[in-house]
Amino acid sequence: MNQPNTTTDLRETVRQRYAAAAVKVAEGSSGCCGPEPVEDDDNFGSTLYAADDRAVLPAEAVAASLGCGNPTAVADLRAGEVVLDLGSGGGIDVLLSARRVGPTGKAYGLDMTDEMLALALANAAKAGATNVEFLKGTIEAIPLPANTVDVVISNCVINLSTDKPAVFAETYRVLKPGGRFGVSDVVADDTLTPDQRAERGDYVGCIAGALSFAEYRAGLEAAGFTDVEITPTHAVADGMHSAIIRAAKPAAATGTDTLTTTAADDACCGVTACCTPAEQATDPSATVSEAKSAAGCACQS
Repeated sequence: MNQPNTTTDLRETVRQRYAAAAVKVAEGSSGCCGPEPVEDDDNFGSTLYAADDRAVLPAEAVAASLGCGNPTAVADLRAGEVVLDLGSGGGIDVLLSARRVGPTGKAYGLDMTDEMLALALANAAKAGATNVEFLKGTIEAIPLPANTVDVVISNCVINLSTDKPAVFAETYRVLKPGGRFGVSDVVADDTLTPDQRAERGDYVGCIAGALSFAEYRAGLEAAGFTDVEITPTHAVADGMHSAIIRAAKPAAATGTDTLTTTAADDACCGVTACCTPAEQATDPSATVSEAKSAAGCACQS
């Protein structure tokens, strides 16, 4: 099976796949019968969400679901919390999270694909969600200040990254001390080599880039996470599993109050809000809105 062979190729292949999915859903929403699900495999997509969850969301958000689980069902979200969804796509997990944290909480969605961000914005408007914000950026350089998020979720996206240590480090940075990590992702048996994983599926299909159980645990622990739990839920290929991964940032964690240069450099006035400016690094305690205002950002929200 042919695989893209450079970091740039892999990221662009992923971007193209999800851009096409967003366009398909957007175009389908204008038809007489509404959008068709992009993913109709029982191992991926909207069928992994409870009917009650699907019923309260715009059809386009449900149709655009491409994940391998339902992280909002296991993240134990609480009223008033701030949630960040890595690779938020059409917004299904952001919108579900926003309902769970309520009007005193907030749900951020981060995505690098313009088409998905546009779809997510439209879905948020249809849902009447006022406590959500979508940011353009990569999960390797999260455009938020340190120590500002209570919970990080993600649905079958981290396996698509070409720099997973950066994802884990950035996730740890933006979490508040005592914050939680609760994601769904594809994980490989420890006996499978990278080549054997690639034989079972391609990179953009969430198979070839998956970490093994041991690699995932080691990566999280190297970033500083504790209480790592990896629980497989269902098989997606021979020796490959959808899994729920939970971890925590220690309550006494220190030394995480610096915005990474990469995140600041990648920041841009994007879809609904400015990415956090570099000035934030001088005052990590400032809120995102305060940082935007201080930077004179034209797209404050």
